[in-house]
Amino acid sequence: MKGKLIIVCAPSGSGKTTIVRAILPKLPMLEFSVSACSRLPREGEVHGKDYYFLSDDEFLRKIDEGAFLEWEEVYTGSFYGTMHSEVERIWGKANHVIFDVDVVGGLNIKKQYPDNSLAIFIMPPSTDELRNRLAGRGTETPESLEKRISKAEYELGFADRFDKQIINDDLQTAINQTQKAITDFLQHD
Repeated sequence: MKGKLIIVCAPSGSGKTTIVRAILPKLPMLEFSVSACSRLPREGEVHGKDYYFLSDDEFLRKIDEGAFLEWEEVYTGSFYGTMHSEVERIWGKANHVIFDVDVVGGLNIKKQYPDNSLAIFIMPPSTDELRNRLAGRGTETPESLEKRISKAEYELGFADRFDKQIINDDLQTAINQTQKAITDFLQHD
């Protein structure tokens, strides 16, 4: 079975992961696509649940093998991607796939599946609020924070290429709007 694809993208710190995690229990026909990455796990992250944590060599070998639906070097030496096997695994269970991916990766997926995918862009209320959210995580150095803000400003330029744009200035409203967009999309053949 070929299911549908829900692509949720946003600059880092915009709330996409929180929104996806809030929606998943409410829409049991969706299954989260676990991305692969070459970074080390953050505290509390679990291999195979949050990400497939691969070494740089493993990631590069999988690129050479054509294992990825999409992949990107998001930051120098930091690779993220979606494996074909993950999509096939979810479709094999007669579920639809929901992605929480980088903006460029999301657009690459949409390009490959234009007719059976919904691409949603979660926007922060402002760059200043995004900076506050990222700083509040306590995981960023001043240099990495500036790198993420610079990348976010670049990614915001892609928002109009997505099917839906949702501003996350109130989390519950953003969750409700995202869930409605997904439900409406899944109900149409």
